Amino acid sequence: MISLLCLSVVSAFAGPQREEHLADSVRIAMSSAVADLPPPTPYLPTPQDEQAFQQWLAHAQSQLARRLQNKQGQWRLPELASPELQLAFLQTVWYESQRAALEPALVLGLIEVESGFRKFAISSAGARGAMQVMPFWTRQLGTGDASVLFQWQANMRFGCVILRHYLSIEQGDVHMALGRYNGSRGQLAYPRAVLAAQRRWQP
Repeated sequence: MISLLCLSVVSAFAGPQREEHLADSVRIAMSSAVADLPPPTPYLPTPQDEQAFQQWLAHAQSQLARRLQNKQGQWRLPELASPELQLAFLQTVWYESQRAALEPALVLGLIEVESGFRKFAISSAGARGAMQVMPFWTRQLGTGDASVLFQWQANMRFGCVILRHYLSIEQGDVHMALGRYNGSRGQLAYPRAVLAAQRRWQP
């Protein structure tokens, strides 16, 4: 089925995350963090939370249309070609970002740079899906089934947990964490591209 969807090879900034040894305690904690995928329904306990989410959603929907609609108003990606699919995508971004204590705009910026929002993207290094997660992570943290990386929520769950892990290793240094995520630690082009995209996604 996936082969019929014209898997894209991403060449812009997607790079090879490096497989590193994880301490048992870190691996167990990360494995727990990627497990169990309840429906990505935003948790909005107060009217203020609901208002903030709706404001973010309206801005994100507008930005998504600006980037993925052609001049005739048609959506360039079939996986985001209807309002229902767009809402599901953005709700998942919000849910997984909040769960990993990441700013949704940062995650959207990373997705834009890594895959151009392509659900079935594969990089030349073998990274998969919207957040371009390397298959070795499914062996390190999950069942080893790399096909789950072509699902929005599973891909974002892995990607957000990995980015949170790298931010912890880099003591909150976003530039270094992004470089580590991309396999280009210490180089500026990739972090600058993601952070520039992040600013566009901020309400």
